Amino acid sequence: MTTTDYQINPLSQLSPEEIEQIGAEFDAIHDEVFNSLGDKDAEYIRSVIALHRQLALLGRAILLGSRYKPAWLLGTGVLGIAKILENMEIGHNVMHGQWDWMQDPKINSTSWDWDSASTKEAWKHSHNYVHHTFTNIRGKDKDLGYEIMRIDENQPWKPVYLAQPFYNLILAAFFEWGVALHDLDIEAILKGEKSKELMVAEARGMGYKAWRQIAKDYIAFPLLSGPKGFVPTLTANFTANIIRNVWAYAIIFCGHFPDQCYTFSEEETENEGRGGFYLRQLLGSANIEGSPIFHVMAGNLGYQVEHHIFPDMPSSRYAQIAPKVKEICERHKLPYNSGRLGKQFFSVQRKILRFAFPGGKPGKKQGPYVPLEDNAIPRPLVSI
Repeated sequence: MTTTDYQINPLSQLSPEEIEQIGAEFDAIHDEVFNSLGDKDAEYIRSVIALHRQLALLGRAILLGSRYKPAWLLGTGVLGIAKILENMEIGHNVMHGQWDWMQDPKINSTSWDWDSASTKEAWKHSHNYVHHTFTNIRGKDKDLGYEIMRIDENQPWKPVYLAQPFYNLILAAFFEWGVALHDLDIEAILKGEKSKELMVAEARGMGYKAWRQIAKDYIAFPLLSGPKGFVPTLTANFTANIIRNVWAYAIIFCGHFPDQCYTFSEEETENEGRGGFYLRQLLGSANIEGSPIFHVMAGNLGYQVEHHIFPDMPSSRYAQIAPKVKEICERHKLPYNSGRLGKQFFSVQRKILRFAFPGGKPGKKQGPYVPLEDNAIPRPLVSI
């Protein structure tokens, strides 16, 4: 896979008939998977939920001895892993409706909630609906820079963006709270697009979730550790939350904001059909390469391309369909954005720094996907 200078949107090189043909191919992949879902899939998500609960219990038990440094380190690490699993592979995916087909009332998008500051109602509206419907459409996808960062050359520069390399670090450490505030959509309130009553109701929900986390992580469990273990357990729980937040931040930013991802104007998507929708998800997302364990810890969002094409598909199936998505890209000379975590993370951080200042040129884009085993050089797209 190679990169080239800034290119025109690959969609413009496809005819309407080709775009709809690609859409039909993606529909066929979706239907094939959903027609094959069964006990093995249900066993997978139930086993991950059981593993999370066991890890959380183990971490809490170890932290009863948190006044001893080895117990603090081990308990914090185990609890951090448990929180990552709960947030990424379980909460995010269950609330996407990926497991609703099981008809299990306990593992269902209508009933599931998670250990995060966002209420499930606000998050599902801002994420499931707004972000996944209007992915990377400038002015409509509020997750494009989370309304506080300039990460695209088409975004007008403002002096406040000079500080984004600094508040980017704060956002990473306290990502769940940044997302929760983002979900409130204060801008919509200021524009009169959202009632104050709804905002107050959502703020109360966020406050309730904040209190639950404070009571659980910073009062109840520290008290169980006794007088000498209270502060060490409190700091361990705080650190575990930071671990979870930084990991979630890294995975999500690396899946959405690397240089190779395209953004779109409202005019470009005005008459978009099903095929165009699929291709916008393909071009606006980025994958992260890693081991099977890495993908589980990432909520299988290392397959962000596949997730954006099929957000309702069980995450455990993304690895299975990835070769089929690549084959479509190869055949239709489309890019398939994928790279190691370090590469994608560096690309994102470079972009955040570059666009903090006025101007800024778009980064390089990948050429059409070519399998590595072919040892072929991808044909670059036409440059502007």
